[in-house]
Amino acid sequence: MSNLALPLTLNAGNGTSATITFAPTGSGNFSGSVTFAVTANQGNSTVVLPFSGEGVAPGTLSPNPSSLPFGSIQVGSNSSQSETVTNTGGSAVTISQATASGTGFSVSGVNLPVTLGASQSVTFNAIFAPSSAGAATGTLSIVSDDSSSPLSIPLSGTGVAPGALAANPTTLAFTSTQVGNSSSLSETLTNTGGSTITLSQASLTGAAFSISGLSLPLNLTANQSVTFTATFTPTSAGAASASLAVVSNASNSSLNIALSGTGTTAGQLAVSPTSLSFGNVAVGSSSSFGGTLTASGAPVTVSPASPSSSEFVLSGISLPATLAAGQSATFTVTFTPGASGAASASLSFSSNASNSPAVQTMTGTGTAPIQHVVDLSWTAAAGAVGYNVYRSTTSGSGYTMINASLDGTTAYTDSTVVSGQTYYYVATSVNASSEESGYSLPAQAVIPSP
Repeated sequence: MSNLALPLTLNAGNGTSATITFAPTGSGNFSGSVTFAVTANQGNSTVVLPFSGEGVAPGTLSPNPSSLPFGSIQVGSNSSQSETVTNTGGSAVTISQATASGTGFSVSGVNLPVTLGASQSVTFNAIFAPSSAGAATGTLSIVSDDSSSPLSIPLSGTGVAPGALAANPTTLAFTSTQVGNSSSLSETLTNTGGSTITLSQASLTGAAFSISGLSLPLNLTANQSVTFTATFTPTSAGAASASLAVVSNASNSSLNIALSGTGTTAGQLAVSPTSLSFGNVAVGSSSSFGGTLTASGAPVTVSPASPSSSEFVLSGISLPATLAAGQSATFTVTFTPGASGAASASLSFSSNASNSPAVQTMTGTGTAPIQHVVDLSWTAAAGAVGYNVYRSTTSGSGYTMINASLDGTTAYTDSTVVSGQTYYYVATSVNASSEESGYSLPAQAVIPSP
C-alpha cells in the first residue's frame, strides 16, 4: 500500500485515496487485508479492507521441434517442415514477426500478428530450397512480446547436385568382325551427380547390335556405376551403326551412345594336297607326308583336329591357330599300320571359314613285316670239334655269343636281326679239350629297311 500518509484526520463528508499493489511471488491464489485504526467521537474502532488476486506465470514461447534439419535436398527442389510454437506460460503472448535467415530458407503458412493464450499453439512451415550444392545453415526468428524474445530455431540442410548420367566410353567402335562371328565391348554408366537416379529404359537400334548385363529399372546412388556388355554380330559385309538411348530421371534424362562396326566377308581355308596315299607300309613301320593349310580372303581361325583313325597321326602344327589372309601353315601326317590290310581316314580342319571344314583324305596299306636273316659260313679249323658265333652292332667290340650250344657245322643262320640295323660277326673254334680260339676276322651284314 502506498500514497497514504498517516495519521490522517478526515472531516465529515471528506475522503482520501491510497494505492494497493499486488506483486505475486509465484503462481496461484493470494489473499490479504489492511486494517485501519479509527478514532471518532463515538470512540475507537477498526475498519478492515480485504483483497485477493491470482499469480499467473508470464507468457513463454516454446518451439517443437527445437531445430529443423532438412538433410540433403537436390538443387532445384525444395523441402518443407512444420514448426509449432506453443505459449507454455499463463499469460497471453503476441507474435508479431517470423523470419528465416540463411540462403535457401523461408517461412510460410502463418498470418501475423497472432496472440496465443495460455497453452495455445500456432503451426507454420519452414522451407529449404537450395540454389547450389553444399551445406547451408540459418535461423528461424520468432519476435513477440515474450520477455525472452526473439525465439531462435536453428535451420540446416545440404544442397546436392542433381543426378547426372555419364557414359564411358561415350561411343562404342567395334573392330572389323567377320560375318557370323561376334565381338563385344564393355560400357559403363556412372551417376556423376549428388542424388540417386533411376535408369528406367534402354532402347537399342540396329539389328546387328545387342546388349546384355543391364537389368532395368536400376537405381544408381551418387558416384555409383553399372557396367554391361554390347555385342556386334554382323549378318552381312559392310559398315553398320546403331544408337543406345538410356532413359532416366537424371538431369540429362536421355543419354545416347553411338555404336559402329564393320562386317567383313568370311575367309576360306584350303588344304593341300586334298588326299594322301601312303602305299604299302610294313606293320610296325611308319611313313610320313607333309601338307599345307592356306587362308584366303580374310583371317581364318582353325580349330584342333585329328584324323579319324588312330593309325594316322597329325603333327607339326599347333591348333587352334589363326591364319592371316594369304598365310600358310605346314603339317605332317604319319601312317603307322597296326595290322596288315588297307586303311583309310579323313582329317577335317574345322574353322570359321565359309567353306569349313577343309578335308584331307588318307589311304595306306599295312603289309606283313619282312623277316630278314643272315646266313654265315666259314672254313673248318683243324682239330675243331665245334664253333661259337658272336655278334655286335659295333665293329671290334661288344661281341655277344648268339648260338645256344656248340655248333658242330661250319654254318650258322641268324634270324633275330632287325631291319635297318648293321651287324658285325666273328667265330671261334673249340677243340676236344674245350679250349676256344680267338675271334676270326669280322664279317659285316647290313639289314635292309624294311
